[in-house]
Amino acid sequence: MPVIRGPRNKLSRREGVDLFGNGGASLERRMGKPPGQQGARPQRQGQKSEYSIQLREKQKVKIMYCMREKQFQRFFNKAARVKGVSGAELLKLLEKRLDNVIYRLGFARTRMQAQQLINHGHVLVDDHRVDRPSFQVKPGMTITLSRTAMGIPSVQEWLAANPLVPAWLERVPGPGDTIVGRVLREPERADADAHINETLIVEFYSR
Repeated sequence: MPVIRGPRNKLSRREGVDLFGNGGASLERRMGKPPGQQGARPQRQGQKSEYSIQLREKQKVKIMYCMREKQFQRFFNKAARVKGVSGAELLKLLEKRLDNVIYRLGFARTRMQAQQLINHGHVLVDDHRVDRPSFQVKPGMTITLSRTAMGIPSVQEWLAANPLVPAWLERVPGPGDTIVGRVLREPERADADAHINETLIVEFYSR
């Protein structure tokens, strides 16, 4: 799990999007105001260069998916080798990460919490324990939480909130009081966050 430096809400306000998924009403009210004195940007910054715009987009997505730089670049290199549009293929690979799937299924409020559940051995894929957040899911796989994880108050609270699940996944009741997540199909570009500009990331790594 990457080290996040600085207040998370300030990072989100700088990028103009809730990077961590748990900003709440306070962040929503201040999202339009960049961090700094009275939310104003210093005039001396001037126009941003193409490089800085590309870098910020790459950093934004890397933080969103809770990844370190070397790992994020490995995912890009893998996407670049796949037949298709590199940026869209990158987002598909990111969406198929187990930590993201746990988050998308509503088993965890944030991707960081999802990573903690996985690292502590609370996630089972096809009834086998998986402890790698970067594990790539495939259509037909089932994902469940351990009974210990199901008893964690924050997990129970978020499950009760019944967050929206994307169309490529489904969440259904399992045996007893368990909940089962299923991978229905491969994710598409439309299933990832719309505010991501993956073309800028491709341009950054193609310099």
